[in-house]
Amino acid sequence: MDITDIPLFQMLRGQLGYLSERQRVIAQNVANAETPGYRPTDLTPFSFDARVQQHQLATGAGAMTQTQPGHMALNSNKSQGAAAVPGAKFKAKKTPDSETTLDGNQVVLEEEMIKMSDARMNYDAAIGFYQKSLNLLRMAARAPGR
Repeated sequence: MDITDIPLFQMLRGQLGYLSERQRVIAQNVANAETPGYRPTDLTPFSFDARVQQHQLATGAGAMTQTQPGHMALNSNKSQGAAAVPGAKFKAKKTPDSETTLDGNQVVLEEEMIKMSDARMNYDAAIGFYQKSLNLLRMAARAPGR
């Protein structure tokens, strides 16, 4: 079994990819802080629930089934079309402006730095969780008494 087949590691890898892309988008906003008419962008928030639903739709794992005629019918209208295709790029959205300069630029450097530090803290936490999960797998694979 490959480590990339484990759903936990797939979700962590997805979050790390999201956070890397978010840092790139924020850096682009900072680089365009003096560009007239520039509107900053940000990514839609990463959600573990959305990733779990996406995985369940893709593999059929964990999906509820009606095993007996007396069971209630499933309503799958909510989950259809809600998940993105695995490996798709993250969607950027225009962020609401809190300040607009006379030249139409809406980048506020203080807000961008707060977003960057938040993304960095989340990235560090995800890396730590990834490393701890790998250590647990190593410990489980070790022979007893070592």
